[in-house]
Amino acid sequence: MSSPSSSPTTNTARPQEGHARLQADGALALMTAFWGTTFLVVKGALGDGDPYSFLALRFTLGALALTAVARRQMLVPHTLRRGLVLGVFLFLGFVLQTVGLVSTTPSRSAFITGLYVVFVPVLGLALFRRVPRVSSWVGVVLAAVGLRYLTGAELDAGKGLSLGDWLTLGCAAAYAIHMLLTERYAPKTGVVPLVAVQLWVVALLSALCLPFTQARVAWTPAFLGAVAYCGLLASAMGICVQTWAQARTTAVRVALICSMEPVFTGVYSVALGYEKLGVREWVGGGLIVLGVLVAEVGGHLFERLRAGRPAVPDSVG
Repeated sequence: MSSPSSSPTTNTARPQEGHARLQADGALALMTAFWGTTFLVVKGALGDGDPYSFLALRFTLGALALTAVARRQMLVPHTLRRGLVLGVFLFLGFVLQTVGLVSTTPSRSAFITGLYVVFVPVLGLALFRRVPRVSSWVGVVLAAVGLRYLTGAELDAGKGLSLGDWLTLGCAAAYAIHMLLTERYAPKTGVVPLVAVQLWVVALLSALCLPFTQARVAWTPAFLGAVAYCGLLASAMGICVQTWAQARTTAVRVALICSMEPVFTGVYSVALGYEKLGVREWVGGGLIVLGVLVAEVGGHLFERLRAGRPAVPDSVG
């Protein structure tokens, strides 16, 4: 009589889970490649409007589009509760990064924001007792080192962190918590209502900030195009893809894949003639990609080995 841990049903389910996880990782990688274009779009848009007006308009447009699809499904109590929590952390990520940029450099901001790749496994272990695999830890370290080289950030230990650095560190923590909670809340089907609530929360909180800032908007075609591009594609579609993927993969893998966003941004920037990347930047980008590959290949090998032996308690990939 075979034991439950080695039953044919269990052994069959594991390859299916691995295939679904690979599909989710692939979809997220494609979305990350697209998100890499948004930095260039937003940079141009902020010449015609302040950050909070842009965020409010961007997320309102995305929310309206998803509301037209989700309709009354948004009003389910647990969807409202989860969307509210996720929306608050998503907003905190955006606003802390924006305010932090006032008193820190762009390179330091990019590097510190990217530290969510480290915060995700650390906070996942501390808050939810989720233990990443060894290959994921190696991937995280490689990606973090790669971010340092790619951004060229200089963190002077003698001077310590500025207020802007601390705010940006809060941004990284907020993004990490958003990823971890999305992993727990993401439904296997019907992600649109949950994402729609999140976008409404970010839009409303951004609008509430407007009286405390110098709001300005020039309704140029470029600005309106950026609002549509980021609101409909980067926010509405992008966060739906992320949420769908996180119902099938882990927050650690999501963080690693999303850490490739500045790599894609750099490639696009070079292709469009905006800047030239030196050896340091290419090394940094290569380390980030290597980190993702180590985590992916290590996770795949783990699945192969696990499929051929009795089940053991899961680690988080």
